[in-house]
Amino acid sequence: MASSKNSRPKRRQDGAGRRAVNSARPAGGSPASTGADVAGITTELEAIVAQAGLYLEGVKVGRAGKRKVVKVVVDLPEGPGGVDSDTLTEVSRAISQRLDDVDLVAGAYTLEVSTPGAQRELTELRHFSRAQGRLVELRLADGSELVARLMELSGDTLKLRTNDGERPIGLGDVVSARVRVEFGKDEG
Repeated sequence: MASSKNSRPKRRQDGAGRRAVNSARPAGGSPASTGADVAGITTELEAIVAQAGLYLEGVKVGRAGKRKVVKVVVDLPEGPGGVDSDTLTEVSRAISQRLDDVDLVAGAYTLEVSTPGAQRELTELRHFSRAQGRLVELRLADGSELVARLMELSGDTLKLRTNDGERPIGLGDVVSARVRVEFGKDEG
């Protein structure tokens, strides 16, 4: 997972990025306890993130001890690959500036901007689309587990390549899925 930090000591303490869960709800307390409006922050950041050619995966506001933390997760909107560090740095600065301008987070806070990480849970159609060509771990409704290469997403059907050949699986039959990291494979 890539992360970026931006130094703006005026209002916030910055920290290294950590993986954030795709959530529109604050972690570690209610909006009142964190002094932040997550829905408002999300609305303010969507256009900024889109301008950078990225997708706003999630915003989470919570606490790490006594510190308030605003976690923003961004990703490419589609296709293979990942967010490069220059783009992540630029969008982090733009997010930081926007949060300072609109003042939706009361008091000092740490801003963490990151990508979802290599082993993200696949929970949306977009996630499966982005994982095409990757090795995935699936838990199916019948209780079985499967490791296969996701070759194609066609409508609501995954076309998988297993050791036994190609196998279609309906998305409705998938209980959980995640990308499996492959070491030594050129992601090219």
